[in-house]
Amino acid sequence: MQILVIHGPNLNLLGSREPEVYGAQTLAQIDADLAKKAAEAGFTLESFQSNHEGALVDRIQAAAHEGCHFIIINPAAYTHTSVALRDALAAVALPFVEVHLSNIHKREPFRHHSYFSQLAEGVICGLGARGYALALGHVIETLRAQAGKPA
Repeated sequence: MQILVIHGPNLNLLGSREPEVYGAQTLAQIDADLAKKAAEAGFTLESFQSNHEGALVDRIQAAAHEGCHFIIINPAAYTHTSVALRDALAAVALPFVEVHLSNIHKREPFRHHSYFSQLAEGVICGLGARGYALALGHVIETLRAQAGKPA
């Protein structure tokens, strides 16, 4: 079963961008950890990052045609602005978990609203890179249950 992890704008700078807010792990380290955990559980995981809204929309649309079963997404700054990404996720109707490294509710008021949370199966925020691992654990457990396999 296939899992897609999508990272939005500026997440390619993790490790050097405001480490006091976003942590010291790089995006490559996060992706490698997720891929390893997914493979150990018998799943295929692909990660995709872009700073461009249209590329993210294209990737979400392609996921549905490629047999993807679940998405983990950190829309980053697009969380608070992108109806286009929200609509792409609604259109493909794939289940997804929304992840944020920082707690968006403890930050600037404009970051408190997410266009994605209403559609998401779950939202994890404020737990740093560990939030991705927790999301992946949920995805694996959910997909195994759907397939009738023990968690």
